[in-house]
Amino acid sequence: MTTSAPPPPPASVPTLLVLDAEPPPRLGRLTGRARIEHADAATLAERLPSADVLLVWDFTSHAVREAWPGAGPRPGWVHTASAGVDHLMCPELADSDTVVTNARGVFDQPIAEYVAALVLAMAKDLPATLRLQGERTWRHRESTRVAGTRACVVGSGPIGRAVASTLEALGVTTALVGRTARPGVHGTEELDRLLAGADWVVAAAPLTDATRGMFDARRFALMRPSARFVNVGRGPLVVEDDLVEALTAHRIAGAALDVLNHEPLAPDSRLWEVPGLIVSPHMSGDTVGWRDELGAQFVELFESWAAGRPLANVVDKKRGYVPGH
Repeated sequence: MTTSAPPPPPASVPTLLVLDAEPPPRLGRLTGRARIEHADAATLAERLPSADVLLVWDFTSHAVREAWPGAGPRPGWVHTASAGVDHLMCPELADSDTVVTNARGVFDQPIAEYVAALVLAMAKDLPATLRLQGERTWRHRESTRVAGTRACVVGSGPIGRAVASTLEALGVTTALVGRTARPGVHGTEELDRLLAGADWVVAAAPLTDATRGMFDARRFALMRPSARFVNVGRGPLVVEDDLVEALTAHRIAGAALDVLNHEPLAPDSRLWEVPGLIVSPHMSGDTVGWRDELGAQFVELFESWAAGRPLANVVDKKRGYVPGH
């Protein structure tokens, strides 16, 4: 777990500003230890100068990115209740002395389980089974054996590693791809070769300038016609029009998107009806009690900050993720 020296807490009771979302975080343990104020997208800019700490509870909002460049002081520490930080990062925040932390560790295993569920569902043709049941149609088919297949997991952080280990437990031979090669991790220079040999391709990378649009027509053309693609990273990792074309032309056998370029997905989007595509509403990491875990994680970080101890989960603001993995 990456740590960093935090900004020193103020001598008086610090002001914690929460960018709200429903339901709100449970911060009862901080009663009397912090002055807790609340903001939404409309009021964030005016309240930022008075805050010592900003908790981005509404991690779908772009309000921080829009409000941060304004005048006045800024919090010395920003925590987002999400793994990704692309929704809040802007040049002014990246260049500042403000420490940014994320919710690394909360979503790893739930997302890995969700990926495993998608792999099994596609291998065993469960979407068709449910559809045929609804039609009262008895149609015998053969399904694919998962054990003995190969997966390429793109993104070597905690989520990618959890996905890899979970797939390996199903008997899938898994190659993990990261920004640079190191023991147990292939570098991006090997990605094209690994894609060509994979039955399952899982995108679990952070969104950076280097990863935006990395799964495009060229990359889909490298995959086997029998390959399936899963994205649980960030929506803009994928050029969605190119994925649609690859599926409709049967260049790949199927895909699942839990994250999309535009969320929520519009009712008239063609993605709802693309053959072989499973769409889910950005829910792969959200298990029962996940918000309580996020709140408890932030309280622990706050206690470390207030005590002058190093903060965990510190994001490299230039890279866009927590380094060291």
